[in-house]
Amino acid sequence: MIEFTLWDLLRNLLFAARWTVLLSVVAFVGGTVIGLAVLFARIAKRKALRRMAEGYIEVFQGTPLLLQLFLIFFGLPQFGIRLEPWSAAAVGLTLYASAYLGEIWRSGVEALPSGQWDAGASLGLKRWQELRLIILPQAFRITLGPTVGFLVQLIKSTALASILGFEELVRTADALNNATFQPFRVYGLVALIYFVLCFPLTRYAKRLETRQARA
Repeated sequence: MIEFTLWDLLRNLLFAARWTVLLSVVAFVGGTVIGLAVLFARIAKRKALRRMAEGYIEVFQGTPLLLQLFLIFFGLPQFGIRLEPWSAAAVGLTLYASAYLGEIWRSGVEALPSGQWDAGASLGLKRWQELRLIILPQAFRITLGPTVGFLVQLIKSTALASILGFEELVRTADALNNATFQPFRVYGLVALIYFVLCFPLTRYAKRLETRQARA
């Protein structure tokens, strides 16, 4: 057993936490880009595009994230595609985030009265112009609270990347626990770090939702 002071444990966990934060940012940004494509397909006039988007969302919302990560990390090599743990985790979390973000934003678009579309059409705007200038700004404002709330969920979901061998916060905590045999101290610090990361975002999301409800 190796002796670690409380500061030694905290320093190692904070060093690992930066990879948790980086993975969360990459997945959220990537999920935003793909999620916009899912949103556009979800509200498209073509039925085929809508069906494809619905199927995409149902697959990623209807299956466990851990299974999705396994399929990407262990399944793709069967087709000659090998990804490192970091890449597999980033791809899996990005696809997972895109399905949820696309659906969150679609709910914002559908929450707007149909008169908003009619107003854009009366001004002679094309559909993409209506989306860019009228619909999406309002939809994003409505769904800002749920979007931030999902970011909290995404940060916590990065813990599953440890199963793939990616050295993020939980994986590092496992190694420290195996070296020190101090599970309460190690995992207690991990819980504290996650709390510090997520609590401000949770409060901010609730504040946004309250503000939107009053509006």
